[in-house]
Amino acid sequence: MLMRTDPFRELDRFTQQVFGTTAKPAAMPMDAYRDGDTFVVELDLPGVEPESIDLDIERNVLTVKAERRPSAGERTESVIAERPVGTFSRQLFLGETLDTDRIDASYDSGVLRLRIPVAEQAKPRKIAISGGKRPKALRG
Repeated sequence: MLMRTDPFRELDRFTQQVFGTTAKPAAMPMDAYRDGDTFVVELDLPGVEPESIDLDIERNVLTVKAERRPSAGERTESVIAERPVGTFSRQLFLGETLDTDRIDASYDSGVLRLRIPVAEQAKPRKIAISGGKRPKALRG
């Protein structure tokens, strides 16, 4: 099946995803990786005050909300305004293998870092094999 694509529509969609619009600011850029028995998620939130960051978890869905307020005062006249302001939100669906009761969050230099440990029951483990004696061969 052939599908027609409009390269300008795709470019417009991509631009809105990266830069956002006035009504819907851009999403928080994120990196996620595993470091041993811990998953690490880093979200870029430059210019956000730590007090405006809100983390909630419900049924393994982690919601991150943050607000960036305008830095200029009310009496100033904006000449260029490219940095998005407003409320940002992102949801992460965490697997059952993560220990959501022990999430550690820190915020430094505009980066929110979440450290989520792997649950004990999900970690690989060795299973001991008990050795039994071989049964004696039946004599006939």
